[in-house]
Amino acid sequence: MANIEWTLEGLEWTNCNCAWGCPCQFNALPTYGHCRAVGVSHVERGQFGKVRLDGLNFGALFTWPGPIHLGGGTVQPIIDERANAEQRAALEAIASGRETDPGATIFQVFSTTITTGLATLYKPFEFEVSLERGRARVRVPGVFDSSGEPIRNPVTGAEHRARVSLPGGFEYREAEYLSGTTRSQGTVALDLKDSHAHINRFRWSTHGYLN
Repeated sequence: MANIEWTLEGLEWTNCNCAWGCPCQFNALPTYGHCRAVGVSHVERGQFGKVRLDGLNFGALFTWPGPIHLGGGTVQPIIDERANAEQRAALEAIASGRETDPGATIFQVFSTTITTGLATLYKPFEFEVSLERGRARVRVPGVFDSSGEPIRNPVTGAEHRARVSLPGGFEYREAEYLSGTTRSQGTVALDLKDSHAHINRFRWSTHGYLN
């Protein structure tokens, strides 16, 4: 049976425990041998079959005991509390890698590395991402608080703006790399400070990244 056709376009925020630049972005091993991360997507325009998803947010907290590709991961999914039943089901399907071609999106790839999937939380999101200023503030009250700013020169303290292009990327084609901070509450514990983060636009679909 064919997958349900879906598309999402919008803005993404990610903060992980790796050093600035994140070796995973270049097919290298994580800085400290394991991975802990938060990722949130704001859908500007989207649909799953006939279900519209415009304006909604969804995300997750992740932890893996080693490199992501070795598996054993735990995920705490979070979906915008404003979503109705159909929209919740649609976002859960996308975020868990269902209704997606194998290897086509970051969600489908991550799904193959997850051992423990926690029950989805339905919460309000505060999402502020500025590609122009290179700054972000993303928060789900009672779950996590995240922020990012440009990397700073260690001598002068001046902002160091850095953007990376991945022409064949399945998460993004261009992202700005930031210095991120995240603290979480609950089962998936994150306590990140001045670690890798990125903000980017995305255009995902059932079949992969839309050029």
